[in-house]
Amino acid sequence: MSAAPKIKFAAILAVYLTAIWFLWNTPYIFPIKIFVVFLHEVSHALTAVLSGGSVESIEINRLQGGYAITRGGIPFLSASAGYLGSLFWGVVLARLAMWRRVSGGLTLAILGVLVLVTTAVWVRGEFGWLFGALFGAGCILAGRFLPRTVSRGMVLLLGLTSILYAIWDIKDDIIDRPEVMSDAAILAEMTGFPTMFWGVIWIAVAMFVAWKELVRAFRRAGASGREQAGGE
Repeated sequence: MSAAPKIKFAAILAVYLTAIWFLWNTPYIFPIKIFVVFLHEVSHALTAVLSGGSVESIEINRLQGGYAITRGGIPFLSASAGYLGSLFWGVVLARLAMWRRVSGGLTLAILGVLVLVTTAVWVRGEFGWLFGALFGAGCILAGRFLPRTVSRGMVLLLGLTSILYAIWDIKDDIIDRPEVMSDAAILAEMTGFPTMFWGVIWIAVAMFVAWKELVRAFRRAGASGREQAGGE
């Protein structure tokens, strides 16, 4: 009895990964990619504030790039927070999606409000403003009107794709193109350790976290199946 939920979860995950693979460079995934860039820059900003600094502005562009201008704080922590921050928020969303005590609709609504507030306070630039307004409002409306199962699936989609895109982003920006300016290049200037050093560490952390989250979700699917069987 308990194997069925695990098989179902594995099948859904396989379909999801296949769909992501074929749709990666299509307009369907584009908003989620920009959302992960948003999380990346917000993570820089939040870390700067939490370490005693301030935020001047955040800008995001349609080429899936962006930057956060901060003042003060601890530069080492702020520079480290981008890729790992988007990974962290992806894990948070994935876990909330699997936490039965919190509805997917409520999670989407709260996420939408946070995106709108952050956009109003920190984001500058026409594209960033437009994305923040549309994405935030879309999350609120989806949380309010979509069925519970669908809204929970949307939260899980955002979480898992954020985790995967964080890994891809590190590989693309640092491993494949170590010569371009990136967070790792900034840390290399601060510490003397090469850009590739930070890229390898970050991608190793990201892949380890992604694997742990998938294993955790797989086990949770089995536990949920046992609970349902027991209830019957």
